[in-house]
Amino acid sequence: MGAIIGFFAKIIAYPMKYIYLFVNNYGVSIIILTALIRVLMIPLYAKQIKQSAKMAELSEKQKEIQVRYARDRQMMNEKMQELYQENGVSTTAGCLPLVIQMPILFGLYELLRNPLSYMLESNMIAAVHESFLWAADLSQPDSWILPILAGLTTYLTTALSTASADATTQGTMNAMKYFMPLMIFLLARSMPAGLSLYWTIGNLVMMVQNAFFNKKKKKEKEQREVEKEVLKRQKAKE
Repeated sequence: MGAIIGFFAKIIAYPMKYIYLFVNNYGVSIIILTALIRVLMIPLYAKQIKQSAKMAELSEKQKEIQVRYARDRQMMNEKMQELYQENGVSTTAGCLPLVIQMPILFGLYELLRNPLSYMLESNMIAAVHESFLWAADLSQPDSWILPILAGLTTYLTTALSTASADATTQGTMNAMKYFMPLMIFLLARSMPAGLSLYWTIGNLVMMVQNAFFNKKKKKEKEQREVEKEVLKRQKAKE
């Protein structure tokens, strides 16, 4: 496991080297790296949002299946899977961005914790211990401000996802809305401040992305409604 985490730490060290040499500030380097990673992951988030929209459209049919097969759990699951397959819905698509995030988080944690093992420039070893805003040392935990920001932004991103979740996952999402921010806050208090900064900036970028995709989704929905209304009028005339 340590070798795998070390592998990801080495990968992250490469872009960090060039970003740092350009901006000469480790905190800013983490922010830029976070933004770049989020931009590269836009296709995955776009797919995730499309899948969520499809799930929301199927909520009525899901309820019908749940009522009809309330006493036969196995049949209910089979019918749900058939419904998803017929409509091109993947129940695992929403997990992919998180799965990709985990090795990045572990790699960055290892990089901040053991800079001597991974830094490619001698001046960058000291850079890990630079102060950034109120954080005295990015390789050491920040007791309050960054953990609070990490928890708060996690709550906001989860709340936005909960608002657009389908009926079948609403209960789970509501529970996660309160559990996840608390867990992130507690973890951030014991993790390097640089990692908390990465998580906070990542959440902020995600909120901007979600606002953009939700606006686009709303326009597409309105367009479909207009098209349906036009078809109804045409059929009425015929």
